[in-house]
Amino acid sequence: MEFQTEGNNGGVGEGNSGFFADCRERLCSAVDSLSCTVFGFAGKLAQIARDDPRRVVHSLKVGLALTLVSVIYYITPLFNSWGDSTVWAVITVVVVMEFTVGGTLSRGLNRALATLVAGFLAVGAHMVAQLCGEKGEPILLGVFVFLVGSAATFSRYIPEVKARYDYGVTIFLLTFSLVGVSSYRVEEIIELAHERFTTIAVGVAICLFTTVFIFPIWAGEDLHKLTTGNLDKLAEFLEGSYNNLDELEFPCIPYVKGMGSECFGENSSWENLEDKAFLQVYKSVLNSKAREDSLCTFAKWEPMHGKFRFRHPWNQYQKLGTLCRQCASSMEALVSCVINLKKSQYPEANPELCLKIGATCAAMSLNSAKALRGLSLTIRTMTTPSPINNDMSTATKAASDFRAEFSEDVALLQVMHMAIVASLLSEIVIQIERITESTNNLARLARFKNPERSRSAVVISIED
Repeated sequence: MEFQTEGNNGGVGEGNSGFFADCRERLCSAVDSLSCTVFGFAGKLAQIARDDPRRVVHSLKVGLALTLVSVIYYITPLFNSWGDSTVWAVITVVVVMEFTVGGTLSRGLNRALATLVAGFLAVGAHMVAQLCGEKGEPILLGVFVFLVGSAATFSRYIPEVKARYDYGVTIFLLTFSLVGVSSYRVEEIIELAHERFTTIAVGVAICLFTTVFIFPIWAGEDLHKLTTGNLDKLAEFLEGSYNNLDELEFPCIPYVKGMGSECFGENSSWENLEDKAFLQVYKSVLNSKAREDSLCTFAKWEPMHGKFRFRHPWNQYQKLGTLCRQCASSMEALVSCVINLKKSQYPEANPELCLKIGATCAAMSLNSAKALRGLSLTIRTMTTPSPINNDMSTATKAASDFRAEFSEDVALLQVMHMAIVASLLSEIVIQIERITESTNNLARLARFKNPERSRSAVVISIED
């Protein structure tokens, strides 16, 4: 019996130890999984901050604005004067604060002005409705709400209103409806409208203070950099990418091969062409319209800052961006033709003619890329472009020579794919000419400085 009892106790002990070991293993596995998730999330946050450190600055500014507006609750005289309406100041900070100065100005001014106008109209509607007596007042108020709501909603379909004042129309509708409807039950309607507008104005003022005066982020500068970046990407597709875009005037900088050197150069290689990075670089240009339109809309609200004067021609950036996307679209067609050309093995059919067309394509690609980089540098430094653009002239001459020499050549039928590639390149050259013209218009409208005058001023200052 004693032996049997000992055996049973031993079995129970072994079972308990196995159960605890299993629990310990599962707990360790859960802790490891949780730690991996936490570290992975922290790494993702760190990567977001590294991609654009301004996001961290904006987050801190929002926190500061909320802290400042919450002081209204802590100061008893302010809270007693506004009461529960102080919550509108907090709501205003939450919905108005945007990443850029232009975005905050747009939403802030729209909200303040829309609240003011809607408050005046609602109070006026209330006074007119009171003249109809107790029975007629709610009917007339309902008619006013219907008419104003319908008209304001229809105005949002106007393109100009939709682009710049859509948020303001929404706030106008909300304020008019709230004040107009509540006026039937609230006796002090003027005081209610005054408190609502005052608290919203305080919230807007705090947003503008933190956005404009504490590490401002300008939509105009972002739009400027986006435009120069798009030009650089188009040039990178045709020629290659330089390691340092701030030193474009030095031709000795190494670069990654592009279309001109990779497909049509002396040491061109058609192997693994689909995997080449330069064939994908133009795609971000095609997808830049939404961000470009948003930045342009916000930039129009911003005051003078840096090199950007009052009434800077922001619309010209949109026109230039449209031309860049048209050029990128042609590049997309060019990529398809180049890949088909590689698969069809047409370059082996008539090697002499292929080499001749390849030389023309290389001249168009490389000179067009240099012209694009020059335009990018012009916009980046805000200097007037040179009236004589040798690179653009060379590319245009190569395109004209191709159309004149090969348009009626029967031998082209043997290398039709190669001819289509050259034809698309000549179209890209024409589009780059339009980009050049648009850049010249931007330089004229924005009054870019003359680089020669800048150099002479520097020389004079050095001599003095």
